[in-house]
Amino acid sequence: MSEQRSPEPAATSDLATRFAAGVVMIAIACFAIYFGGWPFRLLVLAAAGAMLVEWGDMHRVSRLWTWIGAALLIVPVLVLAERFFPAADAQPAALDLDSLAPVWIAAGITAAIGLVLGAVSRRLAVGWGFLYVAIPSLALVVLDWAWLELVFWLMLVTWSTDIFAYFAGRGIGGPKLAPRVSPNKTWAGLIGGMAGAAAVGALAAWLLDVGAPFLFLGAPMGLIAQLGDLYESWVKRRCGVKDSSSLIPGHGGVLDRLDGLLPVIVATLIVLVARLAAA
Repeated sequence: MSEQRSPEPAATSDLATRFAAGVVMIAIACFAIYFGGWPFRLLVLAAAGAMLVEWGDMHRVSRLWTWIGAALLIVPVLVLAERFFPAADAQPAALDLDSLAPVWIAAGITAAIGLVLGAVSRRLAVGWGFLYVAIPSLALVVLDWAWLELVFWLMLVTWSTDIFAYFAGRGIGGPKLAPRVSPNKTWAGLIGGMAGAAAVGALAAWLLDVGAPFLFLGAPMGLIAQLGDLYESWVKRRCGVKDSSSLIPGHGGVLDRLDGLLPVIVATLIVLVARLAAA
């Protein structure tokens, strides 16, 4: 009679792999954010390109259109960003609404590119995928230009959401959040992620001196991050895939790791613009 093997070593190994890969990704992101400028923008472009390729593969889009879309990401992330928000002039001493006003022009041009790309390729998935990746990528470059500490804040909030949601879901379990979309997600994970984001967001806002309203926005951003995660899970279920790719050991694809970050970036930029408008 053969001896039953315990599943615990495999689970421990998977957690160790996830942890090691997570540490490496966080370290790379932190160095890029700290140095800013072109190194940061090139990293954003690389991540955006990887996400768009994964999106195209999930939707079984011709690689030709996927690579055309990835090449066009250069326009918002590098060309438009440098035109309206030059890397050499980052961290303006007097950040105001006028200095961020060109972001709407850049976003409009980016949206137009996505619409044309979708129309020419005759695939809605191509155009929407471009917008889904390009708009947050542009917003992240703008935020890095405007306020370095705010980029660290939104990253910390998103990372803490993932970490607290993972351990709350695993440790507490309980009712499923959306079993037809993502069978492993629970209400405990949702609440735990929001609670962790609230605590880390408040502490980070205080330490980084980004002030109100970001001091109180950790929990709402944690909710937005998990909604972004659920959206990508829904897309994967429709496409019949488990992960967007197998590029990152223990994590799946780049899109799997950044799905929650994308809407948080856009929400953070909107809040910043609203704060400046109200000043």
